[in-house]
Amino acid sequence: MALRKRSKVSAEFNMSSLTDIIFLLLIFFMLTSTVVAPNALNLKLPGRSDTPASPATERLDEVRIDADGVFYFNDRRISSDELERTLSGNANSGYSMFIAPDREAPVEGVVTIMDMAMRLDINGVLAAEEQ
Repeated sequence: MALRKRSKVSAEFNMSSLTDIIFLLLIFFMLTSTVVAPNALNLKLPGRSDTPASPATERLDEVRIDADGVFYFNDRRISSDELERTLSGNANSGYSMFIAPDREAPVEGVVTIMDMAMRLDINGVLAAEEQ
């Protein structure tokens, strides 16, 4: 009588360890996503509203950027350093300003103004021209 070992290969796959790893990854990404703060600019775009507009009690300052990248504050030519010093006097007070770039204005100039507004906690309203 010949005794033979039965060596049969099982084709089953155990999924329990894979589901444990997926749940751990899910928990990890849920916890880390609440820690990450979005790096957004405090920029208000003009748009339509159903609520009636309140009368403007104060005049908004305008920062214009021409096609050469030169800054103008209320139609007066100004350097970026001087503009930052001027705007820092209104920082953290709910101050708002218009950012009005020329159609051919360099993007770097617009980003510079928006970055100043974000750092100084100033509301910047981007007033772009229609095409």
